[in-house]
Amino acid sequence: MKTTLMAFALLFFSASGHAADKLRIGFPDLAAQFIPLPLGEKRGFFKEEGLQGEFIRIRPAISAAALVSGELDYDAVIGNGIGSAIRGLPLKIVACYLPATPIALIARPELKSVQELKGKAIGLNTFGGTLESTARLIVKHFGLDPDKDVKFLATGTADSRFAAMKQGLTAATLGSPPLDFLGKKLGFVVLARAHELFSLPASGLVATVKSIKERPDEIKRVIKAGIKANRYIHQNREGTIQAMMEWLKIDKEIAGVTYESVSKAFNDDGSLSEKGLRLAIEEAKRVGKVDREVSLSEVADLSILKQAQKELGIAER
Repeated sequence: MKTTLMAFALLFFSASGHAADKLRIGFPDLAAQFIPLPLGEKRGFFKEEGLQGEFIRIRPAISAAALVSGELDYDAVIGNGIGSAIRGLPLKIVACYLPATPIALIARPELKSVQELKGKAIGLNTFGGTLESTARLIVKHFGLDPDKDVKFLATGTADSRFAAMKQGLTAATLGSPPLDFLGKKLGFVVLARAHELFSLPASGLVATVKSIKERPDEIKRVIKAGIKANRYIHQNREGTIQAMMEWLKIDKEIAGVTYESVSKAFNDDGSLSEKGLRLAIEEAKRVGKVDREVSLSEVADLSILKQAQKELGIAER
């Protein structure tokens, strides 16, 4: 498993030092929605909590197994954590930093509304992933049946998805910032933004049940570092843009529009609403073809989050 993990791993924002507890945290893509924890490392919030973060780019298909085996300490993808917990893996969501996904529905310029996608194809990176879940929820929000009124095609990477739109093979695709900005530069239009329509939690902190039982203080400190990072995002535009430039490998113009697209979607307390969690559970059940009832406690444990909030002076909501 270690060889497999390292084959897909890239390290970012790894700090120096020996006194801090070093943690390996997985994330899937260089996307703005996953920036809170790397930003927390970069701006010293992990160090304040006696921690050192090592961020590992890893495919969601293997990140759950890496968590359970101990090769990762934590993961940042909430949807993947929920799906894995429903399948029986001993994982739980312990905090949420982005309670509503910033994914945008990007379409060919002749389309003026989501309803005009009826009978047309939407390009995805892969079937069964976050983009498909978001697309289905968006079209459903606007009165279309995602199983009958639109067709989904797996057309690959963002470049490939945009190429398929230019060729007329698909009418729309989805992507997180800065893809909305890049799509507009190519002449496409944004029809909808998911975080303005519904709460589908995107990024946060996923831990093993074993860690929750044996290392609650460490989890609390990681949660606090993430909350501090989210507050920094809200309070320090220029510092966040600089971090985005470094982490996402983008220029200042793109980092600026990315910040404007996503910054308001981050919370300031690490909380996860029951409504958002239930929506995520239902999507995970659909993808996994699960028809049984799934309780909130089966996929999430927010008890340590409440302790972290109390230490940061956040009133219980």
